[in-house]
Formats: sequence, C-alpha cells, structure tokens
Amino acid sequence: MTIKDIGPDPQSFDLETSTVENTHYRAVAWSGKYLQLTLMSIPVGEDIGLEAHPETDQFLRLDAGRGRVQMGPAKDRLDFDREVEDGWAVMVPAGTWHNITNIGDEPMRLYTVYAPVHHAAGKVQATSADAERDEESGADEPPSWSVQPAQEEPDAHA
Repeated sequence: MTIKDIGPDPQSFDLETSTVENTHYRAVAWSGKYLQLTLMSIPVGEDIGLEAHPETDQFLRLDAGRGRVQMGPAKDRLDFDREVEDGWAVMVPAGTWHNITNIGDEPMRLYTVYAPVHHAAGKVQATSADAERDEESGADEPPSWSVQPAQEEPDAHA
C-alpha cells in the first residue's frame, strides 16, 4: 500500500485502486478526528470475524470478490443474511453483531469507514491473527487526538 495515513490532515487518493491493490488484512488509510478509513483483504473462505462495536457505526464497500453478510442483534441471532459483491455497500449500525465471509474464488477486497475512529492511525496488519494480537495487546488503540464516546463500551468478538 502506498497510501500514508497522515492523520487528520486533508488527504486524497484513488480509493478503488488502493482497495483492489491492498493485500493486507487491514490497513488504516486515513484517520480523522471523527471517522476513519481502512482497507481490507479477506482470503477465500475466511471472514472479517464476528463482532459488534457498541458505539461505532460502520460502512463497508466491496471493490472485488463476493461475500456473505450476516448481521443481527445478538451473536446467535444473525437474522440479516445477504450475498454481496463488487460495488455493494453494507451499513452496520452501532451495537449490531456482524460478519462478512468471503464466498468467492478470489480475495475479497473492501474498505470500511468507522465513526468514531476505531484503530491506531497508520496501522497495517498483514493477517487477521496480527490484528487480533494487536487488539489484545493494546497496540491498536485510536489516536489520542480522535474524538471517542464518553462511555465507550469495549468491542465484543465471538
């Protein structure tokens, strides 16, 4: 990835090309005061991981591949189930359990916008295991200059 997260400074780049060319599980492309953009690449048969962000709305858009989106009010009640592909958008309301599984035959490339900021500025994680390790160790915290909810609940992962 040639994009450098320059924090809350103005930024512009070819988002679709950057998303399609990204090979990392997650790469933070831009971190603002109130929202953040990350690029993701999900290998065939893998997923983003079932999770819920209590105080974070999320927007995702696929730019390559095919996926199965599942969402719901509880991790054992994912009553929203749709197949998505290149060009599709997914909106995840705060507190909603969600997952996207790559059901295609190529890496699923997508970008996601979090509001508020959710990850460390400029963080690049090659694999989902790297992302999980960083989250557990505290190495993937939002920057101090970002605005976070006053009563933030921790994210939940299945």
